[in-house]
Amino acid sequence: MGITVENTELDEVRIIKPSIFEDHRGLYVETYNKQDYEKNDLKINFVRDDISTSSKNVLRGIHYDDKTWKLIHCMYGKIYFVVVNMKKESRQYLKWQSFILTSDNRHQVLVPPGFGNGHLVLSNECIFHYKMSEYYDPENEKGVRWDDPKINIFWPVKNPIQSKKDISVKYL
Repeated sequence: MGITVENTELDEVRIIKPSIFEDHRGLYVETYNKQDYEKNDLKINFVRDDISTSSKNVLRGIHYDDKTWKLIHCMYGKIYFVVVNMKKESRQYLKWQSFILTSDNRHQVLVPPGFGNGHLVLSNECIFHYKMSEYYDPENEKGVRWDDPKINIFWPVKNPIQSKKDISVKYL
């Protein structure tokens, strides 16, 4: 099996493409193998896995902290996934990139600490999975509005469905 690792427009952010074995019975995908990641110089100690489900036009995020690596993929459905560099000292501060993650392409995005991420559900339903390198710490959690004009992210929706928490985040 194995993985292919590709650079993105954002320094430190990577696309991970796992091998997919498919035959007349269905398909098999290994979503994480520590040895494969270490062979590709991705030596991250993941300590937790989370899953969220959402329906069409739900927008979650943009969330980040300064400690946590996140490995993101869409287990079922289709999402528009956005990563934003929130490191003020970076030459790419507030630069963003979007990715289409689906249960068909099985691509994963590796999001480093200091990078915000959010996703919009494009399919009727989705199951979103993420591995994290840190335990949840509400004191360290940060957020930025999905429509912050300083970042100017293109979202393929005008009025997304959001949580009260995401709506109440202040602009930069």
